[in-house]
Amino acid sequence: MVSEDEVRKALRKVKDPELKLDLVVLGLVYGIEITGGDVVVTMSLTSPACPVAGEIVNQARMAVEAVPGVTNAEVELTFVPPWTADRIPPMIRSALGL
Repeated sequence: MVSEDEVRKALRKVKDPELKLDLVVLGLVYGIEITGGDVVVTMSLTSPACPVAGEIVNQARMAVEAVPGVTNAEVELTFVPPWTADRIPPMIRSALGL
């Protein structure tokens, strides 16, 4: 059985190209639904106008598909609520000067 922790661990391998931090640390992962081997990740981006949105979504999908037991992975983008730097843990925000 696939666990949420395994999926989050896989998503930590996908980095925002500008901030060089992973999707989980940035707070871009809004939800993970697991039904058997099917996984749906709901996530956002740091900006709706992100020029590499398709690449990030594809990397996230491939990372989740690589988790043992996953037979199908979908990544859905949402901008509700909009992402803000407040979703980054305070210690990391401070190190980034945010």
